Amino acid sequence: MEQLLGGRRPRLVSSLGLGQRSWEVTLDEERGRLAWRDPRPARRGGENCFVPASEIIAVEETELDKKQRNIGKWQKMSKPHAFTESRPKQLLVYINPYGGKRQGKRIYEQKVAPLFSLAAISTDVVITEHANHAKDNLFEVNINKYDGVVCVGGDGMFSEVMHGLIGRMQKDSGIDQNNPKAPLVQCNIRIGIIPAGSTDCVCYSTVGISDPVTSALHIILGDCQPLDVSSVHHNNTFLKYSVSLLGYGFYGDILKDSEKKRWMGPMRYDYSGFKTFLSHHYYEGTVCFQPAKHTLGSPRDKDSCRAGCYICKKSEQQLAEQRKEYGLKHEEDEEEWKVIKGKFLAINAVNMSCACPRSPKGLSPAAHLADGSADLILVRKCSRFDFLRYLVRHTNQDDQFDFSFVDVYRVKRFQFTSKFSEDNESNVTDIGKKRFGQFCRDHPACCCNIANSTWNCDGETLDSSAIEVRVHCQLMKLFARGIEENCKDEAASSQRSIEQLL
Repeated sequence: MEQLLGGRRPRLVSSLGLGQRSWEVTLDEERGRLAWRDPRPARRGGENCFVPASEIIAVEETELDKKQRNIGKWQKMSKPHAFTESRPKQLLVYINPYGGKRQGKRIYEQKVAPLFSLAAISTDVVITEHANHAKDNLFEVNINKYDGVVCVGGDGMFSEVMHGLIGRMQKDSGIDQNNPKAPLVQCNIRIGIIPAGSTDCVCYSTVGISDPVTSALHIILGDCQPLDVSSVHHNNTFLKYSVSLLGYGFYGDILKDSEKKRWMGPMRYDYSGFKTFLSHHYYEGTVCFQPAKHTLGSPRDKDSCRAGCYICKKSEQQLAEQRKEYGLKHEEDEEEWKVIKGKFLAINAVNMSCACPRSPKGLSPAAHLADGSADLILVRKCSRFDFLRYLVRHTNQDDQFDFSFVDVYRVKRFQFTSKFSEDNESNVTDIGKKRFGQFCRDHPACCCNIANSTWNCDGETLDSSAIEVRVHCQLMKLFARGIEENCKDEAASSQRSIEQLL
């Protein structure tokens, strides 16, 4: 037997010839699990190990008295759904050969395709040729014949596939996406992410590691992780969906500046980030939000969202009960809105922790993947040194919200309007002063304000600064099981074992 899940990522073992040892294997049909035992006497005697039968991918035939490893014949399972119907039989795969590491095709062919073949999964592969290729294709193909859609690339590729699937589901159901109050139809087709991008934030925040083989094995095993999705509207017009970061101010300015420097590659983010930090622009506006009273957690919790999260499960149940009892209209119209006005260096809303290798805890360490809420982080105007202290907190274990100029709220809806949009009395002269801060008498050159920033929506810019955002609880599902605790060593060991097999 081979390929089990150990800890956060699948771990590869050959139970009939683990290392230089042989094991006796038996199938416990009543409990639906596989058991193996080392027959040799040891200091503590023979050891029994168990694994759920649903996590067996392939079988290797070998002799018990042989000492070589992998001397038998690997066989595909004749009935890959023999143990569980959650495993996919047929997948639609989109590969972005240009984005991120520019190695998406190679990664898929060398590391992922052999595992899919071993698990008897058939695939239809599409190599994307231009922006929105996958999104447009998902509106045309017969998606009902697939058990899932796999995207090979970075966060941009995932966003494209997500928009295509959600948009297709709403179109087939007759839902108007331009209506910000419309209850969206949940996507039952799962999305698998094979990381091949620059940051792979979504994969890192939902699996705990950016590794193609790990993600491939989660897909093969048919894991399912619900995920909240935020819809973004402007004046009753749909703009985008977001699953990770909605950032105005600092992160919006970084993205806007970096788009002009794509020739620099991934280094453009560091350059634009340093440039934006030195600019130290702040923006005036009004934030209105509805608190997420249904969720049990808080953005200041010490515990993070992990596999089998109780808060996510409980929040889903409470939201379903509220809507069944009162209806969607009552829920939205009756609850009070809180209003905050001020000058902000950054306004961030996250549906997940937004963790990545550079920021292992993310922008909001206690954010949950599927509790129907987003963490709204308001960073008010402060000194450049204080803002640097806040940014450094993203890379260490200190509480990054423990500043007088930082407020964080758990919300289910929010709106933002910039002061520039609110002020109807502004004239051309005033606008000129705001845009050219070095000539403005009211603000020092190091931190003068500009009229508007740009919204960073999962790595893409939004043209409108005034937006309305609503969180849709568990709108979509991933081939993942959430992050599991204390599994870094097992993940590294598993990677080495799989590379030896391949």
